Amino acid sequence: MKIVIADYPESMMKSHQLEKEVLQAGLPGCQVVVFPYQDDRRTAFLEEIHDADALLTAFIKVDEEVFQAAPQLKVVSINATGYDNVDLTAAKRHGVAVCPVGEYCTEDVAEFTITTMLALVRNLKAYLGDVDHQHEWRYDYAQPNCRLSNMTLGIFGLGKIGRAVAKKAAALGMKVIANDLFISKENYAKVADLVKLTSVNDLLAQADVITNHMNLNDSNRNFFTADRFQKMAKHPYFLNMARGGEVNEDDLVQALDTKRIRGAALDVLATEFPDLAHNPLVGRENVLVTPHTAFYSIDSTTTLQRISCQNIVNYLNGHPEKVFKLVVNPQEGGEQ
Repeated sequence: MKIVIADYPESMMKSHQLEKEVLQAGLPGCQVVVFPYQDDRRTAFLEEIHDADALLTAFIKVDEEVFQAAPQLKVVSINATGYDNVDLTAAKRHGVAVCPVGEYCTEDVAEFTITTMLALVRNLKAYLGDVDHQHEWRYDYAQPNCRLSNMTLGIFGLGKIGRAVAKKAAALGMKVIANDLFISKENYAKVADLVKLTSVNDLLAQADVITNHMNLNDSNRNFFTADRFQKMAKHPYFLNMARGGEVNEDDLVQALDTKRIRGAALDVLATEFPDLAHNPLVGRENVLVTPHTAFYSIDSTTTLQRISCQNIVNYLNGHPEKVFKLVVNPQEGGEQ
C-alpha cells in the first residue's frame, strides 16, 4: 500500500515524522512517499502517484488528469478545511473518496481575526512604523477610531469560524450582525442571542468592520467587487480570513485608494504564491498582509496532521464512518 504526501514545498509541514507515524501505525507496512511539488514537476508527480492508494495534499490541483494517472487511487485527504482544488465530479466518476479536515483551527483563526481587527482599529502598524522608522513619539500620528464597544462587526459566513469570531467580538462589547444563506437553524441557534442575521446590503451599510469567513464556491467567487465596496457606507475596515478568490484585488486596491474602506487585514491573496515585491497591497500603513498564517499554532498543526492522516487510515481500513468529513464517498454514491 502506497501513500503519497505531496504539495508545494512552502506549504508542506517542516517535518513529516508525525504523519508517517500515524499512517504506518494504522496501515502497517505501508510505503509513505513525500513529494515536493512544483508546477514544472507535474509529469514526475503524475508518475509518482501511478500506483498510489492515497494522496495527502492541500494546494495541488487534483483534476481529471490526476485521477486518470492514478488508477489505484482510493482516497484524497485534504490537509485543509477547503477542498476547492479538487474536482469533486471527477473524483466521484473515478470512485475516489475526498476528505478535507473539517475542524482543526477554528479557535486559531478566530483569535487571529480578532488580533488583526484590533491592530487595524488601534492603528498599530502606523504607530510602530512611526516609532521604528521615523523615530517619532506621536500619540496623534494616526486618526483615532471609536472604541470597539461602539462598533458593529459584520460577518460574512457564520460557520464554525464565523461563530467563534462572533462570540469573541460580542465579549468585547461589539454589536454583531451576519449574513449566511446556508446556515442551519440548529447552528444559528448557537449564537442567536449574540448575532442578528441580515441581508448583504444591510450588512454592508451598517458595519464598521467587515470580516469574511465564507467557504469558497461558485456562488461567492469574486464576491467582494467595486459594487459591494461602494455600498460599505461607514467606510469600514475589511478583513479576509477565508479565500483570496472571494475578493477582486484590483477593486480592493481602488477601495483603499479612494478611502471607501479605512484599511484591510488579508491573510489570503488571489494566489498562494504572490509576487509581494510588486503587489500594491503591500507596504501600506493601513493594510496588514499575512502569509495564510491565521491557522498556525502548535495545537492546530498537530491536530491537522493527525486528522488528515487518520482519515486515510480509517478509509483504507474500510471504516468510512470514522472519517472526520467525507465530501465525496463512493461507498454511498457521491458527494455528501
